[in-house]
Amino acid sequence: MPYELLISLRYLKAKRKSAFISIITVISTAGVALGVMALIIVLAVMTGFEQDLKEKILGTNAHVVVLKNGGTISEYDGLMARLGKMDGVVAATPFIYNQVMLTSGKHVSGVVLRGIDPQTDVKVTNLHKSMVEGNLQNLLPEHGTISIARKGEPPVPGLIIGRELAKNLNLFVGDRVNVVSPMGNITPLGMVPKMKGFRVAGIFNTGMFEYDSTLAYVELKEAQSFLGLGETVTGIQLKVADVYATGELARKINRELGLEYFARDWMQMNKNILFALKTEKVVMFIILTLIVLVAAFGIASTLFMLVMEKNKDIAILKSMGASGSSIMKIFIMEGLIIGVSGTLVGVISGLLVAKNLEGIVAFVQRLTGFELFSRDVYYLDRFPSQVVPMDVCIISLTAIVISFVATLYPSWQASRLLPSEALRYE
Repeated sequence: MPYELLISLRYLKAKRKSAFISIITVISTAGVALGVMALIIVLAVMTGFEQDLKEKILGTNAHVVVLKNGGTISEYDGLMARLGKMDGVVAATPFIYNQVMLTSGKHVSGVVLRGIDPQTDVKVTNLHKSMVEGNLQNLLPEHGTISIARKGEPPVPGLIIGRELAKNLNLFVGDRVNVVSPMGNITPLGMVPKMKGFRVAGIFNTGMFEYDSTLAYVELKEAQSFLGLGETVTGIQLKVADVYATGELARKINRELGLEYFARDWMQMNKNILFALKTEKVVMFIILTLIVLVAAFGIASTLFMLVMEKNKDIAILKSMGASGSSIMKIFIMEGLIIGVSGTLVGVISGLLVAKNLEGIVAFVQRLTGFELFSRDVYYLDRFPSQVVPMDVCIISLTAIVISFVATLYPSWQASRLLPSEALRYE
């Protein structure tokens, strides 16, 4: 063992008269551990929230959407076949997108009406997995119009709505609702809105309030007939093999299809919220790093006090031939031992908490009776927490580097100590 390391380890064991320095050392170590633990837990929770949000976005929306500039797409079957042959494309489905109003009794709500093909939509989106009542097949004429019709009432087309929209309109599966389109028929009195009756064929719950309160789905042919689109559709949705390579695929589609069409991937369509999450994660990392920085000041204070107490020891070591760099190494090693020990404790405790956060939150709620987060507000069925190994490595390295920097000045001061000055009055 190098004698510098031996001496630094010995200095960590405080004598009876210098127990105060030992207490400060423990506090400094605990400060580093607390900062590292807080960083790991917070970043794990934010990563979990981000991943949960991405899953909900991708569960309702397609990975890539292809639209036509200034109009609808006719002969979409051929375009779908062409897009399906591209590398990375797994499946494709047509869709119709329009804004309408739903009326039920005295209740009225503006919604986005989406016409889908239930047989191909299940290959592209996860809407079928979000169904809490009914299923997508109820939209098909041979299934939905008969199975959900009330006894004695004529069958009408099926409509699938979100759980929040069902609450707002007080609707249940089997209830009748009117769909009103502002783009109606032109009469001598002006534009008359078009209205058609539908029956609730199912209710879905994506976990996102924006989707659950504003989306309604009907079968593609019914949407074409009601909106007067003929045999055209609004666009084509694509599912790809790699959700993080959609940007390159969208650019490739734009190049091959020309200016008549344009493609947008899910990151472009949700760039504001994804950018906000990423920025928030970076800002939280910077803010919580200040905790480690405060602990680093504790390490520096401990070393300053230790240098003042060990003046005579340093002078004797120098008189015996120890160089200034060796004295500097002693105190740098001591500071690094404190920093590395705190980092190790913080990483272990942070990982234990982050990996079992859901159970800890449930235990605290049972113990205190206080609900840490309301599921009705945040729309979460679990407390998301996802540990990223790279984040843990960056946090650990940052804590050790800060600890190392904190040791430099007091160690340099110790290396400059003159033996004659320290031993003058001994």
